[in-house]
Parts: sequence; structure tokens; C-alpha cells
Amino acid sequence: GVNAAFDVLLICNVNVYELGHRLLFRKNPPDLGEIVQMGLLKRLGLMSLGGLLMLYARWRIMGTGPPAFTEVDNPASFEENVFTRIVNYNYYYSLNAWLLLCPWWLCFDWSMGCVPLIKSATDWRVVWLLLLWCVLIGLISQALCSPDIQRRRTLTLGLVLLVVPFLPACNIFFRVGFVVAERVLYLSSAGYCLLLAYSLGHCCYRWIKYKKLTCIMLLALLCMYVVRCALRSHQWRSEQSLFSSALSVCPLNAKVHYNVGKNLADRGNTSAAVKYYREAVRLHPNYVHAMNNLGNILKEKNELIEAEQLLSKAVAVQPDFAAAWMNLGIVQNSLRKFEAAEQSYWNAIHYRKKYPDCYYNLGRLYADQNRHVDALNAWRNATMLKPDHSLAWNNMVILLDNTGNQDQAELIGREALKLLPNDHTIMFSLANVLGKLQKYKESESFFLHALQINPNAASCHGNLAVLYHRWGKLELAKKHYELSLKLEPEAPGTRDNYNMLRRKLDQLKHSMP
Repeated sequence: GVNAAFDVLLICNVNVYELGHRLLFRKNPPDLGEIVQMGLLKRLGLMSLGGLLMLYARWRIMGTGPPAFTEVDNPASFEENVFTRIVNYNYYYSLNAWLLLCPWWLCFDWSMGCVPLIKSATDWRVVWLLLLWCVLIGLISQALCSPDIQRRRTLTLGLVLLVVPFLPACNIFFRVGFVVAERVLYLSSAGYCLLLAYSLGHCCYRWIKYKKLTCIMLLALLCMYVVRCALRSHQWRSEQSLFSSALSVCPLNAKVHYNVGKNLADRGNTSAAVKYYREAVRLHPNYVHAMNNLGNILKEKNELIEAEQLLSKAVAVQPDFAAAWMNLGIVQNSLRKFEAAEQSYWNAIHYRKKYPDCYYNLGRLYADQNRHVDALNAWRNATMLKPDHSLAWNNMVILLDNTGNQDQAELIGREALKLLPNDHTIMFSLANVLGKLQKYKESESFFLHALQINPNAASCHGNLAVLYHRWGKLELAKKHYELSLKLEPEAPGTRDNYNMLRRKLDQLKHSMP
């Protein structure tokens, strides 16, 4: 559209006013030969063909159907009252125009109640859309009816650059998934800049005695844009500053509070994250992702009853929310509601067929119930779906070891290390199995390799000491017992084993001649 307008106005040098006047009043209308001579038909044909090809390609990419949006994405488009819908669309246009003129209110997301709907003619915000159309009608009339040819061409091109790139985002042809999106103004800003520069230049020329004042206003406007650009660029340097900056612009936007909370939780500040997640749920009571994340944090804080309530509500609002079903199962398992937990896990797997983490947690549930075969099958499913699922592999080795199946545990451990050769937890578990099978040399090798990867693992030092103790390498056992106690002084059993070893060393020392 922009290219077509540029070709028509500047390349073909078409006088839109004159052409429109001749067509409208049928005074000497242009014939086909004249249009061809201007090159207009050829250029418009090529532009139309190119546009149709691009639209077809886009349609194929979208899956030959429009994307699905929800009411929280674009509330006005779901209004049944046509008048209310039109008024709010026009208010959105005025907001976009204001962001071009004064880009101070910038936010990464404008959905979820950020812009309350206008539902009454007495709402003071109606003034802004009336003002917008007054300005647009004034510009259009000048672009079409001004006796100055250069002014008509400049204003027409400026309006085309301003309006045409914005048309796909204006909700006229189809519903869009946002209220305001700053990205759709990138091309429109070229038209705005052209109109602003021309208007200021015209003012300087028309009112020469106010030239100094106009220059001061232009300089102030330019300084504002530069300062705002610098501030916004700084805010985009990190998620924390970007999300936090939106709190003052859209305090009613639940997604803003959700993103601030998620960023805090990702950085380990779960206590502060809870406050923002709660505010997100308060602003939007059916915000399932906020409920899911808040439920997870409360689960970690052992506030299991409230966590169960939140996650139950989340799956009630969105029954196909697989992650919430899995998290609900984890909470129910902790509350020892085993049947409900199992059903929640299977619901999660029903809605997400390939869900290795859910199979892993299902295996833990079965292990807690001593359903060892079911647990092994669940963990095997997890490793089939995700071959590098370290926890599932490790739990299989531990369960087989604890149930006396050391030979099978060794096979599983070696299979796991082929896929995860540097996983120190699997090395540790396999080393324990090999120690029980009296394969001391191999066991020692895996313990030492695990310690190379994670030298501060107290349990690894402690179990290696036990291995040396059994093997008869008492000095090495003493060394690793001491290292284990240094890293974890309250390690269960390690202190007793160390004291037993010291008594044995003392006995050997006294028995020597």
C-alpha cells in the first residue's frame, strides 16, 4: 500500500485532487489511454499482484485461517454492542496517535484491562477520539482541496504513510490480538514525521514573527524524543527494568504484574514474586498461569492447602492446562491424596501426550505407594520421551538397588551413562551399586569421576569412604570421612562410621609390636 501510494504520487506524478474531481463530477474523465500513458495501470497492476501473493503466503503461514484470540487480548472486539465497539476502536486509534505525538506512556503489553472500555457517552475520554477525527478531517481536506499542489502531494503522502501501515491493526478487516501495540507504529511514524516536519516548516514560513517561538517548540519536542528514546532503550536492557517500567503505565494489567512476579521468581526472590502473582490473580481472577505459578511457590513453601485450591481452580477454568494438572498432582501427592494425585497426573498426560516430567512424578507417586513395577514403567516412559531425563534414570537405579536388584540396577546405570556421560548423580548411584556387588575398583573409579565433576558433594565423599572401609583401605577411608564431615558436619551415619574407623585404627596401632 505504501509503495503503491509512493509510485502514484511521486513516480507517476498523479494529481489526486484533479483526478478525483474529474471522476466525481464526470468533467472530462480520463480515458484508458491517458491512464496507461501515466503508467498508473501498469504500476497498480504489479502492486496488486505482489500484494495478493504476499497475502496468500501469509494466509498459508497462518494455517489458512485467522488466529484465535481471547477477550483479554482485545476486549472491545468481543463487545456485542456495535456502537460501543466502534467508540472503543476509535479510542484505541487516538491512543496510538498520542503515542506518536508524545511517546511517554510506553508498555510492553496493553491487554488484560490496561485500557478500560468506554461504555458511556459521558466518559470524558470520548473527547480524545473527537479531537483525533477533527485533526484527521482537517488534514484530509487540505490534502485533497488545497490550491497548493506541493502541499497536496506532501500531505497526501504523509497521510498514506501514516494510515496505510496501520490499517491491518485497526480491527476493521479482522480482529487483532492486542489493544495497543507499539510495533505497529514503526512504519506509521514515517508519515507522522513527514506531517510534523511539514507543519512546523509551514508555521515558520506563515508566521515569521513567531519563528523563534516555533524553533524553541521544535527543539523542546526533539529533546523530549531523544530523552524518551534513551530512557526506553535503557529499560529494554533487562527484563526486570522492562517489566517494572510497565507498572506505572498499566497498573490494572494483570499480565504486567504476572511478568514482574515471574522475573522475580526466576531470580530466586519468591517472597516478592508472591505479592505480584496475588495482584495478578486479584485483577484477573481467571488468570490460570498466575494461579499455576503462585501455586508452585506456595507448594515449595509447604502451604499445600492454598496451593491445591489455586491449582484446582486453574484446571477448572482451563481443563486442558497440562502443567497445572501435573502441579496439582504433586501437591495432592504431598497431601497423601494418592488417588486424586494419580488421576491428576493422568489428566496431564491426556492433554499433553509427550510429557516426560509428568511420567517422572507419576513414578515418584508409585514409588511412595511401593508399586515398584509401575514406578519403573513410568520412569522408563519418561526416559523414552526424554532420553536425557537424569532424575528418571537415577531413580530407576536407586529403586532397583533398594529392592535388591543390583544386577539390573548396574545395567540401567551403564545405559544411562552412555546418554549422560558426565552426570555425577548417576555415577554416584552406579558406584553404590557396584560397591554392593564388590566391584570395588569400578566403584572407586565412578566415585572419583563424580568427585572430579562435583568435588563438594559430601555424600559422595562419605560413600567413597565406606567403600574404602569395606575394601580395607583405611587411611583413604579416614581421609574421605573427614572431607565429608568438613562439608556436612551433621551428615547422618558418617560421624558414626568415622568413629568406628578411628577405633579400628587405634586397635591396629596398639596391636602392632
